[in-house]
Amino acid sequence: MGLDVEATHDRLRPLMFAIAYRMLGSVTEAEDVVQEGFARLHGARDIESVEAYATTVTTRLAIDALRSARVRRERYVGSWLPEPLVTAGAPVASGTSPAPDPADVAVRRESLSVAVLMLMEELGPVERAVYVLREAVGLDYPRIGEIVERSPQACRQVYSRARRRLAAASPPDGAAADRRSVAEALVDALHREDVAGVEALLAADVRFHADGGGRAPAIAQPLEGAEAVARFLLGLARRGARFGLQLDVIEANGGPALRARGADGAWLAVMAVQVAGGRVMGLQNQLNPDKLAHLGPVGDLAALMAGAPRRTPSGRRLRTTRRH
Repeated sequence: MGLDVEATHDRLRPLMFAIAYRMLGSVTEAEDVVQEGFARLHGARDIESVEAYATTVTTRLAIDALRSARVRRERYVGSWLPEPLVTAGAPVASGTSPAPDPADVAVRRESLSVAVLMLMEELGPVERAVYVLREAVGLDYPRIGEIVERSPQACRQVYSRARRRLAAASPPDGAAADRRSVAEALVDALHREDVAGVEALLAADVRFHADGGGRAPAIAQPLEGAEAVARFLLGLARRGARFGLQLDVIEANGGPALRARGADGAWLAVMAVQVAGGRVMGLQNQLNPDKLAHLGPVGDLAALMAGAPRRTPSGRRLRTTRRH
């Protein structure tokens, strides 16, 4: 008799999505992997552990997806950033499946950060699988070896190398509320067009990345340094004010993020904010509309910027909202 997948769907889906999203950095591709994983589970027989089977199927499908996407990602226009996964503070798009909160399964939240997912692009598919299964899900090396078809000793070595390479994306320090307060202070300083205030919130070596994917205006190379990043952010804020840009702070990928929307409420960008020691260490601005579509209606940023009036009726002020 085949497995009654429907009876375990709600329990399995968060685990499967957590693995697939961390490996792929894409909500859309992760959903495809999960769907295919359930299709295979439907025909499975004589399974001792449905969770173990689902973990194996999901990981192997994600490895295959990474291999097939290699050429596509090599040809990607500009910086590649993962699709944002909103984990709190914003509604889920109508007609889409709610994104599973990592707290629903035994998965480390730190492995969800944009900084970690960016650096994971430097790992090969099997390396990435070993890292996710060990770091995020907490499997032991013999079990990981069964899934990726490597020896436990080889998996231990792969994980050790991957962990060293990803050390630069170590989890931010401080309480979540403290990190959010820094993000909110950044919004306030942008609202006031306060160059010194924005710069004071940024670490001296802060780095700013943007992903337009050739579909939205974005800088091709990262910016570095508090002065350069502060002035660039303020330039964006001034231009956005001309078409009624709205900014608020949400939680995405387990940390604070700035959400940018047009006057009609359509999503324009999600900027992840990495905070350490009370300062912003990194900013990753996702503007590619294809990577925002799972969140809701997406605006045409290029058209808005091209057609923006010189001044709004209320002056050059950002519309900002606070979520409590």
